[in-house]
Parts: sequence; C-alpha cells; structure tokens
Amino acid sequence: MADVSEDHHLLPSTRRALRHRIAVAQSEGRAPSVVAAVVRAGEVVWEGSRTSVEGHGPDGNVQYRIGSITKTFTAVLVMRLRDEGLLDLGDRLDKHLSGTAAGAVTVRQLLAHTGGLAAETPGEWWERSPAGLRPALADVLGDEPFRFEPGLRHHYSNPGYTLLGSLVEALRGKPWEEVLRAEILEPLGLERTTVAPRAPHAGGWAVHPWADVMMPEPAEDLGIMAAAGQLWSTAEDLGRFATFLVRGDSRVLSADSLREMRTPAVAPEPGATANGYGLGLQVLDQGGRALAGHGGSLPGFVAGLWLSEADDVAAVVLANCTSGLPATAVALDLLGIVAEAEPRIPEPWRPFLDSDPVALELCGPWYWGTAAQVVRLTSDGLLELGPMGPTGRTARFRANRDGTWTGLNGYYAGETLRAVRRADGSVSHLDLGSFVFTREPYDAGAPVPGGVDPAGWRGIG
Repeated sequence: MADVSEDHHLLPSTRRALRHRIAVAQSEGRAPSVVAAVVRAGEVVWEGSRTSVEGHGPDGNVQYRIGSITKTFTAVLVMRLRDEGLLDLGDRLDKHLSGTAAGAVTVRQLLAHTGGLAAETPGEWWERSPAGLRPALADVLGDEPFRFEPGLRHHYSNPGYTLLGSLVEALRGKPWEEVLRAEILEPLGLERTTVAPRAPHAGGWAVHPWADVMMPEPAEDLGIMAAAGQLWSTAEDLGRFATFLVRGDSRVLSADSLREMRTPAVAPEPGATANGYGLGLQVLDQGGRALAGHGGSLPGFVAGLWLSEADDVAAVVLANCTSGLPATAVALDLLGIVAEAEPRIPEPWRPFLDSDPVALELCGPWYWGTAAQVVRLTSDGLLELGPMGPTGRTARFRANRDGTWTGLNGYYAGETLRAVRRADGSVSHLDLGSFVFTREPYDAGAPVPGGVDPAGWRGIG
C-alpha cells in the first residue's frame, strides 16, 4: 500500500522510517499481514502495509478484528449515560442492572477494572468457543465471580465489560450493537466498524511457533461478551476514532469527558508493564510522553491504537496473527517516529483580547512558607502555579464563576485556590487547600498558620 499524498507533508525520511518499522514487525512477528496508519492533527498522514502474499497488500479499508479496543467504545457509551444524568460513576451496578452476582461493584470500578472480578469466564476459553455456552450473565460470571475485594486493586476483567454492555442495554432498552451504531459509529462516520465482518476483511491465522506454517483460526461470535471484544474495524476508521478520543465531538462525547477517560484512575496491576488504566483506556508514560490507547487480541488477530494529545499524533496497527507481532509496541514506535522526527509546531503566542478578564493581581511571585513559587496566567485562561527552583509541585487551575480556581492536575487536582481579600479589595494571600501563599516569606500581615515570630527574621547572635 502506498503512502498517502505528500500534501500531508511528512518528510520522505519519516515515511521511510515508518515503512521500515512495519516491515520489521511483519517479518520478525511472522504475521500473514499487517496494516498501519498514523494520524496527525486529525488527518491520516501515512498508511502502510506488509503481507506474505505477493502483490496483495491490505489497505486502510480492510477489516481486522480489534479485540479489546472494543472496550473503549463500550466505555464511551457508559460515559454518555453519565453525562446525560442517567447514572453516576459511583453507582452500584444493581441500581441499574439487577440479578447479577456483582451488584455491589460500582460503574467506575467496572470501567477501570478494579471491581475484583475474574479476568475470564468459567468453563471453556470464551474467545474460541461458541457463544451459546454462555447465554446469560450468570454463565459469564460463574459461581465465584470475584478474585479480589472490589476497589482493592486493578485486575483486568473481560466479564466486567460484559456487565457494562448489559448496563448500556438496560438503560437504553436496546441491544448493545444498536446503541453503539446509533450513538458512536454513525455520528463519527465509522462505516467500516461492525459487529460481524464485512468484505474486504482479513482472515485470522495461527502461525506455528517453531515452523513457518499456519492454519486458520475460528471466528466465533462472542454473543453476550460482545461489549468486551467483538468489533471488526479498519486502520482508517480507527484513525478517525483516535482523533475523536482526543478532540471529542458534541454529537458523541465532550473533550472534557474524554480527558477524564484518559486520566489514570488506578495504578497498574502488580507485575504488569502498563503504567495504569483510566476509564476504558490504558495509559502510559513513555519517556515523559503521556500516552493513552488500548491493545486488543482475539484468536487470529492483534491490534493496537495509541495517541499522544500533546503531540497530536495517533497510530493504529492491525495484524492477522494470534501472537508474535506486538501491535501495541509497534503502534507506540510509529507514534514516536513521527513525534520525534517531526515535532509538533506550537501555536503562535497571542496576548489576551482586550475583552478578556485578566487576573494580573494573582500573577508573580508567592511564598508557601519559605518556598518560592510563581503564578502565571496563560492566554488559554488557566493559572499555572509552580516552583521558582528546579523542584516542587506544579499545577494548572481553571477559573470558576465564583472567583475561585480548581486544580486540574498533580497534587492540587480538584483542590480550590482562592484569593483572600482585604477590606479594601486588595489580595492579602492565596488559600489553596489550607496552604497559605503570601507575597513575602511568612508575611506578618497574612494569617499564617502557627503565626509569625514577633522578632522577625534574624541571624545568629
């Protein structure tokens, strides 16, 4: 498959590096085929493929099974229910879906895989056996659904996302597939993302681990487990979905809710290589680059979709082999190639408009005790609080209508910053979660906890 038009301005050296990476992946991973795409600034800037069939390479319109990337779609449906006020993430499952053995688990715990549920279903390997063996949730959960106390730790659970799919059906009164199509696929134009395969699509293969031979894998319908891993999709569709996961779409889900999904909700499972999990999205910190996405696999297929909001780059990798090709690792490499070879050009600096309210009185140096801090106001209307020196806490704050500010990240996330004023209206000090920031170290004119020694600052006598 040829690269897309040079109008998208990826350098020839970058395109060659991308081609080389998937060529190595297909060769070393012994995959019958692999197709990949890179999205930058909302546009597909590169597509590529490698195949073992001479003269027959897949393109961005060929369907592959995407496995657990399906979970991100299901999570978006749940977040829509939350944003519509039909549920709260802290709700117990049995508030909306009764009759299961997991009623005490919260919606948030299911989204973040902290419900303590088993990783897999009882009985036969569900991905490679008929769905008729598991016709109801009781068959998915079994007699002993829990492995840990809910909320205790991260433990990835396919049954947990099956419950979320059933929750969507209960609150919408329609099958998960219909809700998915109406609320995500159609609005975003993902016409080649489907529950059942539609031509052209790749066949799934098992490659022998010790010989260069292969055999076809069965393509089972997952039935009630569909919300955990059923979907088929293409590199082009997943590229559009990745753009949505960063920017949002008013017809589907807001950028703020998607940012919530990309925020780590839990530490990684002990022994796992991932950095953590958000709400339906895996999250990584790779060399200081914050990444979000999801991997997927089903017999015959592996998939990876990863994005960097800061770089405005996403990468998709799809292959039709049961194992061997590390789709997530390859997607991360493709993303890194573009982000590092052609770093994002920042938006031009612009001053505030004359009509913008500018809180200049909050800007400049402040002191928390003896620690020197500085407050800056950026043109996007956010306050930045950080140390003057090389170490210390840094945070950004969003303005509220009542004149306070809410922390967005780090130690002060969710905390309230308030400017405390004197009788004449001037700012005396800043109060941040009981911390007092003053214009001078331990300013005697401000209510410093513990007070200020009347003798003031002095040397050794």
